[in-house]
Amino acid sequence: MFRPCIDLREGKVVQIVGGTLSDHGQGVQTNFVSDRPPRWFAELYRHDDLRGGHVISLGPGNEAAARDALTAWPGGLQFGGGVTLGNAATWLDAGASHVIVTSWVFREGRLDTDRLRELVARIGRDRLVLDLSCRKRGDDYFVVTDRWQKFTDLKVAKETLGALSAHCAEFLVHAVDVEGLCRGIDDELVTRLAEGSPLPTTYAGGARSLKDLERVEQLGRGRIHLTIGSALDIFGGTGARYSDCVAFNHKTRIDGKEPPRKPDEHGSPNQPVA
Repeated sequence: MFRPCIDLREGKVVQIVGGTLSDHGQGVQTNFVSDRPPRWFAELYRHDDLRGGHVISLGPGNEAAARDALTAWPGGLQFGGGVTLGNAATWLDAGASHVIVTSWVFREGRLDTDRLRELVARIGRDRLVLDLSCRKRGDDYFVVTDRWQKFTDLKVAKETLGALSAHCAEFLVHAVDVEGLCRGIDDELVTRLAEGSPLPTTYAGGARSLKDLERVEQLGRGRIHLTIGSALDIFGGTGARYSDCVAFNHKTRIDGKEPPRKPDEHGSPNQPVA
């Protein structure tokens, strides 16, 4: 299934090459900067009932923009970027369905299980998504933190996914080495996630066309969702049409005999206008 995204940098909706992120903010390669506000994208996703998408804050200066998106569809989008024990509940109160956490539950390159348990106790397992975005080193994939620049010792493997599944509702995994490049998905990582994850998992990185969505559905055995960013036409891309992704989800639901969703409590908004 296709899951949408709203990536924010300096208050704007953007698409970037993930591997170019850094703490000082210089040298970031940007593929797209929108002149539309975050709310426009959130309302579009709400109109098309694309649940499970995420709003990601890429650095400082995005709080107002993130809140704008979340209030446009309360309960329809996840939020990630700088989430900690101190502010997780605040983002849920702001309208996020879940918070997405990576760096805060790691210290000195290791998973801090005490921090993870504290967070679960504060907000509940069912509202937490663990971001296990990773890079390949040798034959294995390792979680990376701090703007995807620092390797941890945590492998993205069946044993890890199984153990962590007791502490969260979903996983989000960016394939950092191909993120934003539109050169195709990482087949090996998608396959490993399908084999090892007992939870709903969203993969992001490298998608360039609708064929990649079909491929993730096949390799992922219907268990792995795909986020398409820079290749999507609403983000200035030419490889994939947003309308085709929506149609893919609709067809997948019908073929899978998934019952139609009921309108959320806020109703369905009109299609956003440009």
